[in-house]
Amino acid sequence: MPVTVKAIADILEEHFPPHLAAEWDNPGLQVGSRHHLVENILLVLDIDDEVVDFACRYRCGLIITHHPFFFAPVKSINYDQSQGRLLKKIIEAGITVYSAHTNLDAGARGLNQVLAERLGLVDIRHLDRWHCEKLFKLVVYVPSSHEEEVRAAILGAGAGHTGRYQDCSFMSKGIGSFRPLPGSQPFIGQQGRLEEVEEFRLESIVPQSRLEQVIERMGGVHPYEEIAYDLYPLELDGPIYSMGRVGRLATPCRLEEYCRQVKQVLKLDHLRVAGNMDQMIKRVAVVSGAGADYASLALLKGCDVLVTGDVKYHQAKDARDAGLAMIDAGHEGTERIMADLIKPLLVKEMKNRGLDAQIFGMESQEVLKTC
Repeated sequence: MPVTVKAIADILEEHFPPHLAAEWDNPGLQVGSRHHLVENILLVLDIDDEVVDFACRYRCGLIITHHPFFFAPVKSINYDQSQGRLLKKIIEAGITVYSAHTNLDAGARGLNQVLAERLGLVDIRHLDRWHCEKLFKLVVYVPSSHEEEVRAAILGAGAGHTGRYQDCSFMSKGIGSFRPLPGSQPFIGQQGRLEEVEEFRLESIVPQSRLEQVIERMGGVHPYEEIAYDLYPLELDGPIYSMGRVGRLATPCRLEEYCRQVKQVLKLDHLRVAGNMDQMIKRVAVVSGAGADYASLALLKGCDVLVTGDVKYHQAKDARDAGLAMIDAGHEGTERIMADLIKPLLVKEMKNRGLDAQIFGMESQEVLKTC
């Protein structure tokens, strides 16, 4: 049974909200339509001719990439240039392209979290403070006949999550009063007469990213014509998201041994390493993609090594001289697990929602090769 691109995008955006993306980034729909119906989905790091050919061969109507097809605004589409030719091929094949990039990197169960776990880290913490969700206290007044329905609606829309607890709310009973004016259509009472009604004061915490959805869902089940509710901005920190992770190895080892582990886990033939190979590695920082700029943070967090990609000579030398080893596993090498992360998530969420589509994973053509 075909599914819409929107249904798949909704799953991804619930777990990896677009607002987590960097300002310079461009995640989301790249080519096509959210209303496009697809039966097969292809997951891949980057898109090229080989990827589009694979999608056509296996009738994949949706390609989900990590790196966006468009990073910068497009001023022209030239079929005589590589991007224009590829775009023409995608459109003519009727394929929709969607990307999850830095929002996937920073997600609570995103690329860096999974990478850290695979690289043997335990007691995993945030390396940086990429984004902190603003919180609001929602207070709504509900007649005693509808308190459970309204509570279920707001909790189901994303309210009530605090730390390791969910569905958190508080209710207290009281008396509400109001006088319906001419033109009103009151659920309780009559125009022109003061009414006193037994009501519940229902409270819960809502993250800013869920606020619109929670209020919309609340309005859909609340019986009152004019809903009495308050929103209070809170000074408490909401969920914190980070681009990198830091943790410790359950069994410390020498840098040389840890390099072997990294190569085995990431299925790499080689690494670039800066540091003393006999150095003992206890605490590790991980940043997928190009994360050498996080070296100073890794040092502040007491790390012995930073695992990342795209490390420049002077970045490696400065880190080594400061006592921080660097393992450059490559941009692609640290991000190639993207399909392994997204596929089980989509399979699980589609099953929960009664959706069905076949999911393929494909490794992009290696860009930088050793010879």
